[in-house]
Amino acid sequence: MTSFERFYAVIKRIPKGKVATYGQIARLAGLPRHARQVGFALAALPERARVPWQRVVNASGEVSAREHPNSQAIQRVMLEREKIEFDQRGRISLAGFQWKVRERRTARPS
Repeated sequence: MTSFERFYAVIKRIPKGKVATYGQIARLAGLPRHARQVGFALAALPERARVPWQRVVNASGEVSAREHPNSQAIQRVMLEREKIEFDQRGRISLAGFQWKVRERRTARPS
């Protein structure tokens, strides 16, 4: 499985009404410190792919700029339809809307 496929598999698990950060996706995919690669994977996503890309935001809870000029507005509308709220600065409260998932921890040798 490629790194992009690993990222997509994690993103597909984000529940409706929740968001995850690029770094969170990278960690859950087993590739910590590869948040930028998550962005590249989303940019490479085929248009009709069934991956809820709109649920991925940056570490500040903001919708990140993309190449397509209207993508930020489209993403915001899609998130608002899922009842995700934005504050006056255009940020999502990660405390309230971030996907809480138990990350696997590897056992430490004794």
